[in-house]
Amino acid sequence: MSIQHRLVEYTDGDTLLEGYLAYDDAISGPRPCVIIAHTWAGRSDFECAQANKLAALGYVGFALDMYGKGVLGSDPDENGALMNPFMENRPALQQRMAAALSTASQQPEVDAAKMASTGYCFGGLCSLDLARTSGDILGAVSFHGLFLAPGNTEGNKISAKVLCLHGHEDPMVPVESVIALEKELTAAGADWQIHVYGNTLHAFTNPAAASPEMGMAYNATAERRSWASLVNFLEEIFE
Repeated sequence: MSIQHRLVEYTDGDTLLEGYLAYDDAISGPRPCVIIAHTWAGRSDFECAQANKLAALGYVGFALDMYGKGVLGSDPDENGALMNPFMENRPALQQRMAAALSTASQQPEVDAAKMASTGYCFGGLCSLDLARTSGDILGAVSFHGLFLAPGNTEGNKISAKVLCLHGHEDPMVPVESVIALEKELTAAGADWQIHVYGNTLHAFTNPAAASPEMGMAYNATAERRSWASLVNFLEEIFE
């Protein structure tokens, strides 16, 4: 087994984007693909590492780009300035996710009939919005993501299976938001799961998260449990 990767340029309108694609070259032929939406800071080594881990499981991992080639935030102010326009314009967010899905599905290593999305923090919301608006994915996963409904998908049916992995003490997603998402997914006819980890803050999968005063902290146990849930989920949707 040898994990290979390449950078893939693509566009959304006039914006040049760059994704990171990882795959195992010991596997021949197209295989299922998981696209990975990044945190509010932009596509970083963290998301690329997740793509590599998915490639080691026999999938194609595609760490997508929401902001533009080479565009990264370096502090909370910059991160917010990059994320907020998409939070305020969810159709634009959904269009950019669709561009990433289309690009990934066209790669020669990918079986376009077996696509899924996942995402972290802001990316978790992006993954959920793809499920809300696309019938071309089999599953959508959110790791410590935001649950806010976009406001433009009422009445849509969700055909993708949905898995949300959530820290109970995440100050960005109070219990009321969890209940609202449960109601939304049920009304949309989705096959959904929400796994809630007790005594767990936001960003629990990221070893670099160390700001409990801001509600963000790494939790090795929650990371291990959530990854196992992801593995089981992907095996189910791609069987």
